[in-house]
Amino acid sequence: MDEKKLELLKQYVSESRRIVFFGGAGVSTESGIPDFRSADGLYNQRYSYPPETIISHSFYLHNPKVFFQFYREKMLFPDARPNIAHLKLAQWEREGRLLAVVTQNIDGLHQAAGSRRVYELHGSVHRNICQKCGRVYDLKAFMELPEIPVCPACGGRIKPDVVLYEEGLDPDVTYGAVQAIRQADLLIVAGTSLSVYPAAAYLDEYTGNRLVLINKSRTARDNIANLVINEKLGEVFSQLP
Repeated sequence: MDEKKLELLKQYVSESRRIVFFGGAGVSTESGIPDFRSADGLYNQRYSYPPETIISHSFYLHNPKVFFQFYREKMLFPDARPNIAHLKLAQWEREGRLLAVVTQNIDGLHQAAGSRRVYELHGSVHRNICQKCGRVYDLKAFMELPEIPVCPACGGRIKPDVVLYEEGLDPDVTYGAVQAIRQADLLIVAGTSLSVYPAAAYLDEYTGNRLVLINKSRTARDNIANLVINEKLGEVFSQLP
């Protein structure tokens, strides 16, 4: 690891009081949750339908059996636990130096680590909502429901509170995320290739001069960063104050 870059990041963290962390799938891979776009990721595996098709709103409506089979097998990881990155961010929040976490992940590991101000751009597997009566089921309750989950109270279909293809992001979540990024005195972006929009465009809301990108490979926005570190996230975060 480049020691000069690490020391500069340590300095940034020590001097900042409004850190915002923006994370993608790479934040959770060290907890055993596979990402989407790597060579062995979800999008490069073979199914009867492309994953992008299966996890779309129209497919959910018209092919619920296949949708829920895929969702249960490939998108739920109830035994996953927070890693050092999740735990360090929760520590910073307790210390009053982290303003918010903005995440593209749906696994709830930031909250499991203790983070409280988390903007989940793509929703969460831990909320499952009856489309008829609005009753909410947690992940444990959802996993005990039938193959195509229906509400025991009213018989309505239960939909995971995750953003599918063809669906828009929650405006309240996106507003909160943007406002946090605009207030940040340090923006750390990690575990994402920054190739997916609109999420990648959130970086444009940051007007400060401490934009840090941490990813194992280069990203599409390296050219605008003040500091780029191409290392495993856990190895970097394990050395931060």
